[in-house]
Amino acid sequence: MSTCTTTRSDDSSHLPDEGRPHSPPSPRRRGPRIAAADLSASIAVFLIALPLSLGIALATGAPLQAGLVAAAAGGLLVGRLGGAPLQVSGPAAGLTVVTADLIQQYGWRTTCAITVLAGLTQLGLGFLRVARSALAVSPAIVHGMLAGIGVTIAVAQLHIVLGGSPHSSVVDNVRELPAQLAEPHLASLSTSALTLAVLLLWPRVPGRAGRVVRTVPAALAAVALATAAAAVAGLRLPRVDLPSWSSHTLAGLPEGPVLGIAAAVLTVALVGSVESLLSAVAVDKLAAARKEGPRIPRADLDRELRGQGSANIVSGALGGLPVTGVAVRSAANVQTGAVSRNSTMLHGLWIVVAALLLVPVLDLIPLAALAALVAAVGVQMVSLTHIRTVTRHREIPVYAATTVGVVLFGVLEGVGIGVAVAVAVALHRLTRTRITHEEDQDGVHHVRVRGQLTFLAVPRLSRALHLVPQGADAVVELDGSFMDHAAYESLHDWQSSHTAQGGSVELTGRGGTRITEPAGAAQCHCRPWTPWRNHQCEQPSRTAPPDGGVGELASGISAFQRNTAPLVRGELARLAREGQRPSQLFLTCADSRLVTSMITSSGPGDLFVVRNVGNLVPPPGEESGDDSVAAAIEYAVEVLKVRSITVCGHSGCGAMQALLHTEPTGARTPLKRWLRHGLPSLEGMAAKDRPRVRIAGRPSADAVEQLCLTNVVQQLEHLRAHESVARALREGALELHGMYFHVGEAQAYLLTDAPDNQQAADSRPTPGDRSQTEPESESGGKVFDRVEARALYEVGTSTHPANSP
Repeated sequence: MSTCTTTRSDDSSHLPDEGRPHSPPSPRRRGPRIAAADLSASIAVFLIALPLSLGIALATGAPLQAGLVAAAAGGLLVGRLGGAPLQVSGPAAGLTVVTADLIQQYGWRTTCAITVLAGLTQLGLGFLRVARSALAVSPAIVHGMLAGIGVTIAVAQLHIVLGGSPHSSVVDNVRELPAQLAEPHLASLSTSALTLAVLLLWPRVPGRAGRVVRTVPAALAAVALATAAAAVAGLRLPRVDLPSWSSHTLAGLPEGPVLGIAAAVLTVALVGSVESLLSAVAVDKLAAARKEGPRIPRADLDRELRGQGSANIVSGALGGLPVTGVAVRSAANVQTGAVSRNSTMLHGLWIVVAALLLVPVLDLIPLAALAALVAAVGVQMVSLTHIRTVTRHREIPVYAATTVGVVLFGVLEGVGIGVAVAVAVALHRLTRTRITHEEDQDGVHHVRVRGQLTFLAVPRLSRALHLVPQGADAVVELDGSFMDHAAYESLHDWQSSHTAQGGSVELTGRGGTRITEPAGAAQCHCRPWTPWRNHQCEQPSRTAPPDGGVGELASGISAFQRNTAPLVRGELARLAREGQRPSQLFLTCADSRLVTSMITSSGPGDLFVVRNVGNLVPPPGEESGDDSVAAAIEYAVEVLKVRSITVCGHSGCGAMQALLHTEPTGARTPLKRWLRHGLPSLEGMAAKDRPRVRIAGRPSADAVEQLCLTNVVQQLEHLRAHESVARALREGALELHGMYFHVGEAQAYLLTDAPDNQQAADSRPTPGDRSQTEPESESGGKVFDRVEARALYEVGTSTHPANSP
């Protein structure tokens, strides 16, 4: 993950003597150590990658050594330079069809040159920081592309399984399949059948024996047993033939039409990039779901793209296949407990060792066993989970069109067809809006709108609304996720006119949920969190009202009783009966801009909140008569049994500004006496021998923000000193979290351990920022990482009624 590191502020002359750094320099860090978990994970991934690399090379028609070259380049280079620490890269089935077509059309040496040029393209895209744009491609297109490639692979490898040779296209392979089935090669068929049987049954061996055998990957076990069986039975079969490395073919100058070569380069670069980036995102989710081990930083997708490009340059130059991130091997890497990028790099090293020392062993493998292995991989690429997902989101036409297009015409053409169908489906959904009107038995008129309400639907909406008689009661149900300005104006104008003539209008969402607006603010639409606060759409007057603000308070209470209370009354009644059971203690600043329920999407009963000036946690025994914070901590941990405590700082904190600029001398006011609990934060920020607390992706704006970040970390240390917290941490019943909220950006950051700083260039000071006077040199430390917004169908929605719009 790429991070920018902030440095200490030069303005330290105002600090008291006890706040200046005095600790001796920290000892030099020794060389990196390889964790036992990384070593074992690398061996497991190597055992999976070795047969798959040979099988994919066989499926493309490339020299078999090309698969080993690509696996080694992907492991060593992407493992070292990539942005996804646990992702494993190498030859992937997703580029098999593309590579096979290139080899047939241009030859092997030109295909290697195309791989080099594709790597240079990926390198350029990575430096342009466009990796996130690749994720804008519809998942239905990506899944359809992989499914089409899987079908193509499986049909082609079926000919090798039966003892024949595959043809150039899927149509030809299917046309010639009946003749191949009529005259199968029994030795090849039996070897392939044994391979597939072991692949299927190996993970399903029950009991203690199953736990033992599953330590060996199913792919390796299948190929090894098929090889042993073929050798014992004396079957005469085509086998792996790895020639001497001295005769290995390297890349040559590209030969062919310029436009054709350019199209091939773009195809390899784009397909490989999309597959790698989607795999990196999936690996992030797998790593985050692990309950044990250190937290793995999220993937830096631009850096990952640069790593993939570097590996493709080297792999192509050395006569290897194109390299991409591989989901299957990456998942195995995560599941076997890898904790850093060392596991990926070691797997590449084992590939090199095997390629140099195990050639006689590899030459014993029957090609039919590898063909069966790759055919199984192709079948698995047609994922039922993906089909269910795209069906649920009504994108099966996009998926089917992409799959058929890839099978019949090729990868690039199939993806183009998928994009065209996706655009057509989106336009169809945007324009297809169903509007109905009916009157129920009570005389209430219901106007129902299904779909997106745009200007194209305004004439039909207007006709349906004018079917409602003057003075009648009407309910307008909006079942869609978008309403443009023209539709809003039409609906709002009719609503105003209808109510002025004595009628009533109720706007509801899907399922009849009432859509409410703040009282007296018909033009204000700040949902969905407006029911949680006394929202004022107009700028409040800076002069004090005659009633001292009581009228504004009463107005807010009235709005709550009218709009929010009906939504939360049932939930609050339940909490009143059962008592509070919050899962978190949330300790934050008293700043009025920090609305805890808003930034955490929480409701009644979720958070036990403690607020004070500067989100400070006095260490035990230093409260000086004010035990309120310690009492709240003890009550939350001992009585409420909260499972986590979060300390949340924020940008522009007045307490941190006062702490940074207040002279140590002068009157000891209550504020100064309270802020003395923040002095350790000042000391930590000024200490030269401590790693900086950083924000991922950018330097701190100024010394105040740096102090805000450091203060969160320091207060977490104070929390650990409290007896109740320390005991709960030892028992594993409590977690501590740090959070930073940037008010102006409405952006939350969560605290995590920082990886080693491998991008020193990213820590250069920004121009014009005097607080960034020298680059950060330390590695490690703490980093605040951005919390990204995710799609609703991925993260779900709140269960609190009051959070409904």
